[in-house]
Amino acid sequence: MKIVYTLLLVLAALGLQAQDIHFSQFYMSPLNLNPAMTGVMNCNSRIAINYRSQWASVLGENAFQTYSVSYDQRIAVGRNDFFGIGGTFWGDRAGEANFATTTGKVSASYSKKIGGSRKFGNYLVAGAELGAAQRSLDFLALRWGSQHDGDGGFDPNAASGETGLDRDQFLFADMAGGLLWFMVFDENNSLYVGGAFHHLNRANQSFSDEGEDLLYSRYTGHAGGEFMLTDRFGLVPGVIIMSQGPSFQVNTGTNVKFLLDSGRNSASQSFQVGVWTRISNRLDSSVLTDALILSTRFDYENFALGFSYDLNTSDLNVATDGNGGFELSLQYKICGNQRRGVYCPQF
Repeated sequence: MKIVYTLLLVLAALGLQAQDIHFSQFYMSPLNLNPAMTGVMNCNSRIAINYRSQWASVLGENAFQTYSVSYDQRIAVGRNDFFGIGGTFWGDRAGEANFATTTGKVSASYSKKIGGSRKFGNYLVAGAELGAAQRSLDFLALRWGSQHDGDGGFDPNAASGETGLDRDQFLFADMAGGLLWFMVFDENNSLYVGGAFHHLNRANQSFSDEGEDLLYSRYTGHAGGEFMLTDRFGLVPGVIIMSQGPSFQVNTGTNVKFLLDSGRNSASQSFQVGVWTRISNRLDSSVLTDALILSTRFDYENFALGFSYDLNTSDLNVATDGNGGFELSLQYKICGNQRRGVYCPQF
């Protein structure tokens, strides 16, 4: 059975090239979520690093490996507004045939204050993103049905009978835009809603020089906030909805936040633990709960460290024994001399 599911996962990597990378800790990878989140932070600069490994229990060393590194900063404009600029580099690789995508992009945003005072207010943010990506595939490592003899034998040297694949790598441009609205009630309570439109230009993804396989645009809606119920305890809920061609996915849940330091800087040290769920669609248009996600996060002054683990709950758990994927996330904010007005939501 594991061989069957392995083949299904490899086919998914090749056939669902319309589906982008995703992180369970989407709130720890803001620039991949929405270009309008560029520069939206409590400090001057931010570095974010994310790593995800998925399906290792089935694919072993050929598991899906995804990484992302981003940097962004905000620049004050006038009395209350901000520019944001940033850059992101991410890569994704899966399967024996090394189906891979590598992307570099730059983003910019403008945050306009539309109401409030020094420590209470709401902003509207518009952002845009431009980048270039490379997709590649090792044709020699692919396996075809014509190389199997029907009795369990496999001859990798047999002619595959497959034609039309004549470029094993290609470059393409990529564009995105997004909007974000957020309201901050005080330093520890906030609310935000955003949306993004990725792959505006719908680049050709065909591995054939004469073919055309346009990349589906991706529509993303997301919302969340932070709500302290007492001086030391609060909730950090969130939701992301993504639709891309025939596929859609919903991640939703909440973390429980505990402030650890009772001194002057009580908000600078905190611990979070939470439960999230991922819901997606099948090829037959039915809906399934794909995974239950357990997450933790520790904040210490300008550092944030997150870890999550996906428990597979779909029919694939026959092969995975319930194992999905794990993620590590790290953020570091550089504050320095800054003008502190309205506090941004904690991403």
